[in-house]
Amino acid sequence: MQSPNHPVSPLRLRMLEDMRMRQLAPKTQAAYIRAVYKLAAFTKQSPDTTSAEDLRRFQLHMVDAGTSPITLNATITGLTFFFDVTLGRADVMARMQSVRVPQKLPVVLSREEVARLLGAVGHIKHQTALSVAYGTGLRVSEVVALKVTDIDSERMTLRVEQGKGSKDRYAMLSPILLERLRVWWRVARAQGKMLDGGWLFPGRDPIEALTARQLNRAIHEAATLAHIDKRVSMHTLRHSFATHLLEQKVDIRVIQVMLGHKKLETTSKYVQVATDILREVLSPLETLQPA
Repeated sequence: MQSPNHPVSPLRLRMLEDMRMRQLAPKTQAAYIRAVYKLAAFTKQSPDTTSAEDLRRFQLHMVDAGTSPITLNATITGLTFFFDVTLGRADVMARMQSVRVPQKLPVVLSREEVARLLGAVGHIKHQTALSVAYGTGLRVSEVVALKVTDIDSERMTLRVEQGKGSKDRYAMLSPILLERLRVWWRVARAQGKMLDGGWLFPGRDPIEALTARQLNRAIHEAATLAHIDKRVSMHTLRHSFATHLLEQKVDIRVIQVMLGHKKLETTSKYVQVATDILREVLSPLETLQPA
């Protein structure tokens, strides 16, 4: 299994075909290839000759090297595909074990902090994009993939085409967010940056979309200017959206649909950070009668 800089070997070509047959996403394919390449670099032999003991030593090597649980599990997933599907040797993976990923509560901004953050964004394009992220709960990848034609002002929805899991869904579109989008559209059209049917948030070249990296840079700068000490990212706006809806008594199953979560348990984590809900719960200590 050669690195990307070398000619494609028959083994790698077969794995690429196997992934293409199953229509795996390009990022998934790249991650699986990277996993096999790391194994080959460790064993210094062709990966199709790897033994179960080699794989065991490889996992120990990753653990000792301080590899994060998420990266370690992703590597095991890629190798499982390679040995199970491409080689038909699922038994070789018997000693490879995924590890538990520590569960951390998401960072959530208060409503006042969100207002300060959005107010600190200097560029109208970035400010509008961040407003979309908070006002709809979309992932950053979904925000930058929006097109002008995805806005439905009659039904007050935003169409999310092929979001995570290759699924289409609709996001809510509030009147305030619609007005902000219209202001941004007028500014961008006047500057010649908004193409008919093009990206809602184009990059420097209108043919290309704004990147997730550019938005993350914008939100980090805004957090600094707004004197927000929390560790803020674009995903923080998604967490804040879900938490604030819970505090507004929106049904958690509705929030699950809005976020595009497959499992309700993924959405339920926001109950733990919805402080307004926690404050409304009466502690049993309060109900004790004096002895």
